[in-house]
Amino acid sequence: MAISRIGKQPIKIPSGVKVSITGQQVSVEGPKGKLEHVLVQATASVEGETVVVKADERSKNGKAMHGLARALLNNMVHGVSTGFTRVLLINGVGYRAELKGQKLEMNLGYSHPVVYEIPKGVSAQVEKLTTINLASSDKQLLGQVAAKIRGFRPPEPYKGKGVKYSDEHIIRKVGKAGTK
Repeated sequence: MAISRIGKQPIKIPSGVKVSITGQQVSVEGPKGKLEHVLVQATASVEGETVVVKADERSKNGKAMHGLARALLNNMVHGVSTGFTRVLLINGVGYRAELKGQKLEMNLGYSHPVVYEIPKGVSAQVEKLTTINLASSDKQLLGQVAAKIRGFRPPEPYKGKGVKYSDEHIIRKVGKAGTK
Protein backbone atom coordinates (compact mmCIF):
# COMPACT_ATOMS: atom_id res chain seq x y z
CA MET A 1 0.00 0.00 0.00
CA ALA A 2 1.56 3.26 -1.14
CA ILE A 3 0.53 6.28 0.86
CA SER A 4 1.42 9.87 0.15
CA ARG A 5 4.85 10.98 1.37
CA ILE A 6 3.53 14.51 1.81
CA GLY A 7 0.24 13.41 3.37
CA LYS A 8 1.79 11.37 6.16
CA GLN A 9 3.88 14.29 7.50
CA PRO A 10 2.28 16.01 10.51
CA ILE A 11 1.61 19.76 10.39
CA LYS A 12 3.16 21.75 13.26
CA ILE A 13 0.83 24.29 14.83
CA PRO A 14 2.72 27.52 15.65
CA SER A 15 1.94 29.46 18.82
CA GLY A 16 -1.02 31.80 18.46
CA VAL A 17 -2.78 29.55 15.93
CA LYS A 18 -5.92 27.65 16.89
CA VAL A 19 -7.13 24.66 14.83
CA SER A 20 -10.60 23.26 15.37
CA ILE A 21 -12.02 20.24 13.54
CA THR A 22 -15.72 19.35 13.41
CA GLY A 23 -16.29 16.29 11.23
CA GLN A 24 -14.91 17.23 7.80
CA GLN A 25 -14.93 20.99 8.53
CA VAL A 26 -11.53 22.41 9.51
CA SER A 27 -11.21 25.94 10.91
CA VAL A 28 -7.83 27.64 11.42
CA GLU A 29 -7.60 30.95 13.28
CA GLY A 30 -4.49 33.04 13.85
CA PRO A 31 -3.13 36.58 13.98
CA LYS A 32 -3.55 37.10 10.19
CA GLY A 33 -7.17 35.94 10.00
CA LYS A 34 -9.46 32.94 9.93
CA LEU A 35 -9.76 30.29 7.19
CA GLU A 36 -12.13 27.35 6.79
CA HIS A 37 -12.02 24.28 4.56
CA VAL A 38 -14.09 21.13 4.10
CA LEU A 39 -11.96 18.00 3.72
CA VAL A 40 -12.87 15.62 0.90
CA GLN A 41 -11.97 11.92 1.21
CA ALA A 42 -9.66 12.58 4.15
CA THR A 43 -9.92 13.13 7.90
CA ALA A 44 -7.82 15.28 10.20
CA SER A 45 -7.20 15.26 13.92
CA VAL A 46 -5.28 17.49 16.33
CA GLU A 47 -2.67 15.54 18.29
CA GLY A 48 -0.86 17.79 20.74
CA GLU A 49 0.90 20.56 18.80
CA THR A 50 0.37 18.92 15.39
CA VAL A 51 -2.41 18.15 12.92
CA VAL A 52 -2.40 14.68 11.37
CA VAL A 53 -4.25 13.96 8.12
CA LYS A 54 -5.45 10.44 7.36
CA ALA A 55 -6.61 9.18 3.96
CA ASP A 56 -10.05 7.66 3.51
CA GLU A 57 -9.08 4.09 2.63
CA ARG A 58 -12.60 3.13 1.55
CA SER A 59 -12.85 5.58 -1.34
CA LYS A 60 -11.25 5.10 -4.73
CA ASN A 61 -9.42 8.46 -4.70
CA GLY A 62 -8.70 8.55 -0.97
CA LYS A 63 -4.96 7.99 -1.34
CA ALA A 64 -4.76 10.53 -4.16
CA MET A 65 -6.50 13.20 -2.06
CA HIS A 66 -4.33 12.52 1.01
CA GLY A 67 -1.39 14.71 -0.01
CA LEU A 68 -3.68 17.44 -1.35
CA ALA A 69 -5.66 17.64 1.90
CA ARG A 70 -2.45 17.89 3.94
CA ALA A 71 -1.00 20.59 1.64
CA LEU A 72 -4.20 22.65 1.82
CA LEU A 73 -4.25 22.46 5.64
CA ASN A 74 -0.55 23.34 5.82
CA ASN A 75 -1.17 26.40 3.60
CA MET A 76 -4.02 27.45 5.89
CA VAL A 77 -1.84 27.18 9.02
CA HIS A 78 1.04 29.03 7.34
CA GLY A 79 -1.33 31.70 5.97
CA VAL A 80 -2.95 32.63 9.28
CA SER A 81 0.40 32.67 11.11
CA THR A 82 2.77 34.43 8.66
CA GLY A 83 0.73 35.06 5.50
CA PHE A 84 1.64 34.93 1.82
CA THR A 85 2.90 37.68 -0.49
CA ARG A 86 3.14 38.06 -4.25
CA VAL A 87 4.97 40.87 -6.08
CA LEU A 88 4.04 41.96 -9.61
CA LEU A 89 6.26 44.18 -11.76
CA ILE A 90 4.98 46.45 -14.53
CA ASN A 91 7.38 47.05 -17.42
CA GLY A 92 6.73 49.38 -20.36
CA VAL A 93 6.81 53.06 -21.32
CA GLY A 94 3.81 54.78 -19.75
CA TYR A 95 2.70 51.61 -17.96
CA ARG A 96 1.82 52.29 -14.32
CA ALA A 97 -0.54 51.39 -11.50
CA GLU A 98 -2.30 53.41 -8.84
CA LEU A 99 -4.32 52.25 -5.84
CA LYS A 100 -7.54 54.16 -5.11
CA GLY A 101 -9.17 52.60 -2.06
CA GLN A 102 -9.81 48.95 -2.98
CA LYS A 103 -9.59 49.65 -6.72
CA LEU A 104 -6.36 49.15 -8.65
CA GLU A 105 -6.20 51.45 -11.67
CA MET A 106 -3.60 50.48 -14.27
CA ASN A 107 -2.47 52.13 -17.49
CA LEU A 108 -1.21 49.24 -19.62
CA GLY A 109 -1.02 50.71 -23.11
CA TYR A 110 -4.72 50.43 -23.90
CA SER A 111 -6.91 53.41 -24.88
CA HIS A 112 -8.54 53.21 -21.44
CA PRO A 113 -7.28 52.54 -17.90
CA VAL A 114 -7.89 49.03 -16.54
CA VAL A 115 -9.68 49.12 -13.18
CA TYR A 116 -9.63 46.01 -10.97
CA GLU A 117 -11.48 45.68 -7.66
CA ILE A 118 -9.20 44.02 -5.07
CA PRO A 119 -11.32 41.32 -3.35
CA LYS A 120 -11.85 41.16 0.40
CA GLY A 121 -9.07 39.19 2.09
CA VAL A 122 -6.27 40.54 -0.13
CA SER A 123 -4.34 43.72 0.62
CA ALA A 124 -2.46 45.62 -2.07
CA GLN A 125 0.25 48.28 -2.11
CA VAL A 126 1.77 50.09 -5.09
CA GLU A 127 5.41 51.21 -4.92
CA LYS A 128 7.04 53.57 -7.45
CA LEU A 129 3.99 53.18 -9.78
CA THR A 130 5.48 49.96 -11.25
CA THR A 131 5.51 47.46 -8.37
CA ILE A 132 2.36 45.89 -6.96
CA ASN A 133 2.68 44.08 -3.61
CA LEU A 134 -0.19 41.71 -2.79
CA ALA A 135 -0.60 40.01 0.60
CA SER A 136 -3.18 37.57 1.97
CA SER A 137 -3.62 34.70 4.38
CA ASP A 138 -5.36 32.63 1.67
CA LYS A 139 -2.77 31.30 -0.81
CA GLN A 140 -5.33 30.25 -3.42
CA LEU A 141 -7.13 33.61 -3.45
CA LEU A 142 -3.80 35.46 -3.63
CA GLY A 143 -2.69 33.38 -6.61
CA GLN A 144 -5.99 33.97 -8.41
CA VAL A 145 -5.81 37.75 -7.89
CA ALA A 146 -2.17 37.89 -9.04
CA ALA A 147 -2.97 35.81 -12.14
CA LYS A 148 -5.97 38.02 -12.96
CA ILE A 149 -3.87 41.21 -12.72
CA ARG A 150 -1.10 39.63 -14.83
CA GLY A 151 -3.73 38.52 -17.37
CA PHE A 152 -4.65 42.12 -18.22
CA ARG A 153 -1.32 42.49 -20.06
CA PRO A 154 0.95 39.41 -19.93
CA PRO A 155 4.61 40.10 -20.74
CA GLU A 156 5.47 39.90 -24.42
CA PRO A 157 8.69 38.20 -25.58
CA TYR A 158 10.23 40.97 -27.73
CA LYS A 159 10.57 43.93 -25.37
CA GLY A 160 9.26 42.32 -22.17
CA LYS A 161 6.45 44.87 -21.80
CA GLY A 162 3.56 43.90 -19.56
CA VAL A 163 2.81 42.69 -16.04
CA LYS A 164 4.97 39.87 -14.70
CA TYR A 165 5.67 38.13 -11.41
CA SER A 166 8.86 39.30 -9.68
CA ASP A 167 10.36 35.80 -9.82
CA GLU A 168 9.30 35.15 -13.43
CA HIS A 169 11.91 35.05 -16.19
CA ILE A 170 10.75 36.13 -19.64
CA ILE A 171 12.53 34.36 -22.50
CA ARG A 172 13.26 37.11 -24.98
CA LYS A 173 13.10 36.69 -28.76
CA VAL A 174 15.22 38.47 -31.32
CA GLY A 175 13.28 40.84 -33.57
CA LYS A 176 13.51 41.12 -37.32
CA ALA A 177 17.03 40.87 -38.70
CA GLY A 178 16.32 43.25 -41.63
CA THR A 179 18.05 43.21 -45.02
CA LYS A 180 21.78 43.44 -45.55
